[in-house]
Amino acid sequence: MTDEAHNTTEMGRRAMLRTAGAAMVAGLAIGGTSSAASAAAQGNDGMSSAERNEAPLGARLQGVQHFGLTVQNMERAYQFYTEVLGGTEVFRHGDFQGDGVQNTLLADQEIEANARGVNPRTIGVPDLRSGAQRLDVRFIQFDNMVLELLQYREADQPMGSAKSFAEPVEHMSPAFPRMMHICFYVRDDVDFNKFIADLEAESARRGMTQVRANRTVRVMTEADRKAAPRSANTNRVTEAPSDGWELIYCKGPEGEQLEFVKALGPVKKRFSDALAKRQQTIVR
Repeated sequence: MTDEAHNTTEMGRRAMLRTAGAAMVAGLAIGGTSSAASAAAQGNDGMSSAERNEAPLGARLQGVQHFGLTVQNMERAYQFYTEVLGGTEVFRHGDFQGDGVQNTLLADQEIEANARGVNPRTIGVPDLRSGAQRLDVRFIQFDNMVLELLQYREADQPMGSAKSFAEPVEHMSPAFPRMMHICFYVRDDVDFNKFIADLEAESARRGMTQVRANRTVRVMTEADRKAAPRSANTNRVTEAPSDGWELIYCKGPEGEQLEFVKALGPVKKRFSDALAKRQQTIVR
């Protein structure tokens, strides 16, 4: 990257940080946070530690810190979320193993395997305890949330390997219970249809062929999807109480479910009002 391009990127990032007014809550919450509410989230609202520990559970939280995504190919996922979508690496750590890590992350699954009378590996439980498998993580910062990439790998595989301990789940329909998605908030003045076209093109250029957005018209083949007009990229919702949503669903490079949204007009106000109401309940 040239110095000029680097400076432009950094200026753009600083501008986004200065103007970011959204708070990510359970995937997406929209609205600005006041300085008083921010102070309250940090415990500076006049509530003592003793009072805080007796308060309702919600008053003991200060938001969503990160979302985690277990990946098959760490380098591919990292490239997508940093180079394509522009996230910034916070730090990376890896080679996690041992009894404490195994117990902290996988105890419930080991109990399940024991109850079934099967080897834990048969239900996808790695052996971090002995070090036969290892866990690596990378944290990526976006403007209002952090994404954690996790990879469980065999001990003889290098960090960042394209080979995970377990095979990825196939046919990952968002209709399956416990299926989650990551939602990215697109700026109000962005041409959404062009954003999706550019996302698909940039991903394809990098060989990330799974990154394909759904269309608002019915398509039965990949050729149909490619032939659909660009105006079919964006679903614009006009019915209350969701009026103002613009959205698309898309698969990420690991097959993970992604959503990109704009929240305009009435729906934006509903999120803002709900956030203000919540802040009032946790500020004394």
